[in-house]
Amino acid sequence: MLKGVMFDFSGTLFRVESTAEWLDGVLADAGQVLGAAERAGLVRRLEWFGALPGGVAPSEVPAGLQELVDTRDLTPELHRAAYTGLTRAAELPDGVSAEHLYDRHMSPSAWAPYPDAGPTLRELRRRGIPVAVVSNIGWDLRPVFREHGLDPLVDAYLLSYELGAQKPDPRIFLAGCEALGLAPQDVLMVGDHLEADGGATALGCAFHQVPHLPVAERPAALSPLLDLLPS
Repeated sequence: MLKGVMFDFSGTLFRVESTAEWLDGVLADAGQVLGAAERAGLVRRLEWFGALPGGVAPSEVPAGLQELVDTRDLTPELHRAAYTGLTRAAELPDGVSAEHLYDRHMSPSAWAPYPDAGPTLRELRRRGIPVAVVSNIGWDLRPVFREHGLDPLVDAYLLSYELGAQKPDPRIFLAGCEALGLAPQDVLMVGDHLEADGGATALGCAFHQVPHLPVAERPAALSPLLDLLPS
């Protein structure tokens, strides 16, 4: 019987703002205005290279960046270097900084919970089912949960950059199960990525996949997992 749940972060419980919103926030902070055509072109280039962490996946990784991208979630330094590299590949105009863009994506205000994230976590807490967040990430996401009032509903955070292992490495899932005090066969992993998050099945965990969509387009993908858990 399932007794605990591990959740992915980005694309599962939360979604980062759109690339356009991300860029506009930085432009506003810098007091800079781009013409409509220039702004639209820059948004397209940023999305082409997957420059926004948690946003659109890259269509192209520039030469020399692939290894960095593949290992980006192992340390904060690798994560920053990978994403600022992808951002610079988009050919930023004068006055728009890759470092400023990177820093913005770590702000709690850049992230929004999916509509059913809070209700689902609260129901799990009511049932006495422990919860861990297991994320491939290069920075501390705990302030995002605190800002949105969800931190009290999470029992443990297993972050790749703190563990030195990234999904689908079984070590990160095993650490999650151990933090919950449960055997893998008693734990459900919930995530949007079949390969990375679904890697938990190698340990014997169950897996529930959700689609990685903008918040407004995914109102109730988490709620069905409650039917898989004891009431």
